[in-house]
Amino acid sequence: MKSLRQELADRWLLYQSSNEKLFELYDKWWELFYCGFDPTADSLHLWNFIWFMVAVHIMRRGNKFTALTGWATGMIWDPGWKDSERTFLSETDLELNQLAISKQITNIVNNLSEFTGQHFNYDFVNNKDFYKDMWYLDFLREVWKYITVNVMMSKDTVKKRIQDPNQSISYTEFSYMLLQWYDYSKLFIDEWLKLQIGWQDQWGNLVTGTEIIRKKYDAETYALTWPLITDSSGKKFGKSEWNAIWLDKNKTSPYEIYQYFMNTADTDISRYLKMLTLIETEEIDKLVANHEQNPEAREWQKLLAYKVVEIIHGTKEADLALKISDFMFGSDSKVEVLKWLKDNEIDTFQNAMWGFKYASENFFEIIVKSWLAKSNTEARQSVQSWAITINEQKISDFNYDFSNDFINDKVLLLWKGKKNFRIISK
Repeated sequence: MKSLRQELADRWLLYQSSNEKLFELYDKWWELFYCGFDPTADSLHLWNFIWFMVAVHIMRRGNKFTALTGWATGMIWDPGWKDSERTFLSETDLELNQLAISKQITNIVNNLSEFTGQHFNYDFVNNKDFYKDMWYLDFLREVWKYITVNVMMSKDTVKKRIQDPNQSISYTEFSYMLLQWYDYSKLFIDEWLKLQIGWQDQWGNLVTGTEIIRKKYDAETYALTWPLITDSSGKKFGKSEWNAIWLDKNKTSPYEIYQYFMNTADTDISRYLKMLTLIETEEIDKLVANHEQNPEAREWQKLLAYKVVEIIHGTKEADLALKISDFMFGSDSKVEVLKWLKDNEIDTFQNAMWGFKYASENFFEIIVKSWLAKSNTEARQSVQSWAITINEQKISDFNYDFSNDFINDKVLLLWKGKKNFRIISK
């Protein structure tokens, strides 16, 4: 196995580190490290998947990962790069979000263990436990004593909000970084945890945390960041045309994640394969060299899409996403594919293609209900122009009775044009 530093660098997952000693230390096994996340939603999104993969590479070297739920920090929000203060979440919402995300992380780790055969050592800590019995005066003595307002004002996330006359920052958000720093010092003294990892734009907070621990405990701790990720067009990684890509399958289906990566530009394919999969980097270099000889086949986009879905949702969901993609864009008989689908697969196909359950609608009604036409008039025009197909038969009869066309008496394929498919099931 490569050294940790080499592994992260080769995979585009290393931006800065506070001291080169950390790589030697975390190559020796049995060290602890953490990354924090605020439970401001009930799911992580694809953007968070980057820190998860960084954590995976450190865990693979026998180290223990602590996923710190920022319940307390989530109560006040990170000023980040937002232009204004945001609405607070209730304690109940934060608790529910924390539970949902913890379950999500557990499922992903279980997926990894299942297909790699490796054990990954991790646990969860909720920083609510750090503050629930702390008095404000105790917090001033524990944290404020070791940091100056000058340092806090110099942070880019704060400076941006103060210097712009059209913006402002509340004392609440200004105090966010104090909680983050205390989290690190608390984990250090309780667990002997010596490394915090985070995004490039968190660097200031991470290294200030190490400085507080040095002043308070005369001990050396470390910080490590990875770069902010954009695609070759400059678009933020993990965003679709419509919204964020969530890791919760009820918010973003495995197939939608699969298709997101199928649309990866050729110029991004090598970097994404290295960042987001466990395929060895040397093998990826060989694959990409072959890809450049026949980019139209998009074989390595398929590999990337499959591997990411496999990590997030497991092998079965990755297989099904591949099956749906081949169905929609492949040349095999679609009716033959539908004949052999299991009931749960029919449901997944239906959801992926914006289908619905049949409820005795007539021909025009199923066209409109499936959003292949906006009205009966438009549906009539589509039928008249031979644009509507049921299963593999073009339909031109306005009064067509499709009731006997359900494959295996379960599923009907309705489509318009070449790629607008809808699955209707009984």
